[in-house]
Amino acid sequence: MVKRGFVSILLQEENLENKGSVEFQIMNFTNKIRKLTSHFELHKKDYLSQRGLRKILGKRQRLLAYLSKKNRIRYTELINHLNIRETKAG
Repeated sequence: MVKRGFVSILLQEENLENKGSVEFQIMNFTNKIRKLTSHFELHKKDYLSQRGLRKILGKRQRLLAYLSKKNRIRYTELINHLNIRETKAG
């Protein structure tokens, strides 16, 4: 129920037509990562969730690598929009 509402909000905000697009998947993984990192502030010894977080991080990293090879402009726009990486100063 909550996921459907979340998906529809993302699709409206980002004007994404397709839930299977690389950008949507990366945004979805990023939101999961942010939720899990806030979860770890309370539950430091939740090792099973830490393993899940590492798996999600790996999936997102592979998708970002794919997108950077496929379309560098969309990659940089997505990185800036999600505020994932720090920009190089200099």
